[in-house]
Amino acid sequence: MMQRDALLDAARTLLSEGGTEALTFPALAERTGLARSSVYEYFRSRAAVVEELCAVDFPVWAAEIQAAMEAAPEPEAKVEAYVRSQLALVGDRRHRAVVAISASELDAGAREKIRAAHGGLVAMIVEALGALGHARPSLAALLLQGVVDAAVRRIELGAEDPAEITDTAVAMALRGVRG
Repeated sequence: MMQRDALLDAARTLLSEGGTEALTFPALAERTGLARSSVYEYFRSRAAVVEELCAVDFPVWAAEIQAAMEAAPEPEAKVEAYVRSQLALVGDRRHRAVVAISASELDAGAREKIRAAHGGLVAMIVEALGALGHARPSLAALLLQGVVDAAVRRIELGAEDPAEITDTAVAMALRGVRG
């Protein structure tokens, strides 16, 4: 278990430092001090490493967002917490690792797991949007996530101040959910 955790930690570092090109079995072996053949004992492919990272990291990330929303007193504050907490995670290496992965590198099963995890994230905000009076809160939640996803991409480009992007995304979200 410790070696598997060490491999996942090395994979996070490689992905966040150099993107998907940096995630190779020789690099994982070098970072962990394991023989390359040992890496294959834990993972059959790069996609398998990525799938495991998503399985381990996404629930932690979702729990942080859920906790921020639960701490918010009313529906509008829950929407703000939903947006801010996701954008705050952009700098987190776990998030950078997951985002660094291009969907084309994953098999259909892995892509479906990621889609399902994102669906769970979107489902968190549906109730708050319903409480704000949206006739179709599920649709509103998907569109709200689109604003978050666009803000994530802007932050990752590094062209603007992340705080400014976050504040703008929150303002757009709140204006949008008020209708």
